[in-house]
Amino acid sequence: MSIYSFNATLENGQTYSLEKYHGKIIIIVNTATKCGLAPQFEGLEAIYREYESQGLVILGFPSNQFKQELGTGTEAAEACRLTHGVTFPMHELTVVNGSNADPLYKYLKKHAPGFLNDEIKWNFTKFIINQNGEVVERFAPKDEPSAMIPTIKKLLA
Repeated sequence: MSIYSFNATLENGQTYSLEKYHGKIIIIVNTATKCGLAPQFEGLEAIYREYESQGLVILGFPSNQFKQELGTGTEAAEACRLTHGVTFPMHELTVVNGSNADPLYKYLKKHAPGFLNDEIKWNFTKFIINQNGEVVERFAPKDEPSAMIPTIKKLLA
């Protein structure tokens, strides 16, 4: 099983298979527009613009798990575009922890556990997936997006 076994739903309600990104480096991040870490959107967007042509995609999954997101994925995506200039794909509101966690997030946490346990501890937890659909690294919420660049460059080499 790889990440390509899962579907995701964009903020406009369109569902697709992550197989769409086979052969690309994928960064998956749970986001929240009202979070104190929201300035990370700019860093994520800079990475996306720098490496998209080389085969990288960033997928934003808004989550209200920590009570810092707008009411819908559409509202969150619009705020990301208008406030932070985000152009990478944004998805519907996603549950990242607990028994109702999205299956994709259950998979990510199992394959890249966090410090002490596998739960997502806050917004802006970032996962890097290689070109074969394997989770290779997890970055904590306080890790700036630029901390991922060495891993991205290694995967692109």
